[in-house]
Amino acid sequence: MLREMTVSGLTIDPFTNSPIMILKDVDSDKAVPIWIGLLEATAIASELENIKFSRPMTHDLLKNIMELMETTVTKVEVCDLRDNTYFALIYVIRDGREVSIDARPSDAIAIALRTKAPIFVADVVIQKARRVDLSAKEAITTEDAKKWTEVLEGLDPEDFGKYKM
Repeated sequence: MLREMTVSGLTIDPFTNSPIMILKDVDSDKAVPIWIGLLEATAIASELENIKFSRPMTHDLLKNIMELMETTVTKVEVCDLRDNTYFALIYVIRDGREVSIDARPSDAIAIALRTKAPIFVADVVIQKARRVDLSAKEAITTEDAKKWTEVLEGLDPEDFGKYKM
């Protein structure tokens, strides 16, 4: 089953500094975070904020080409999650024939935003995205964090030798 989603927003992963796109189910509180590249985040953010550039960006160019070729984007679908990699399809119609095109979710969603096409996520993706290995031990415990905080706070720039700040 597919769930219609909207782009709820963009945020930054505090550990990796990578952009995260948050997709939110239009009918529930379910959400799916998808880590994306900086350029793709910029393409999505510019469309969400209605920022127009003097020259067409890649996703704008593709939209313009599709319009010129009388091709319509009917929907995009985030269809799978394997080995921490999300997969998407862009569905287009041309001459009455619908075809699906393999795409990265970030690119598919950047196109969907520009063409006002609906965004869907498969239930299987939502389930896989929610799986967390609760048996895994945290890398840093609260006690370890306190110790590291004390060590870091006690450092003096002279402690770094030739690598002075």
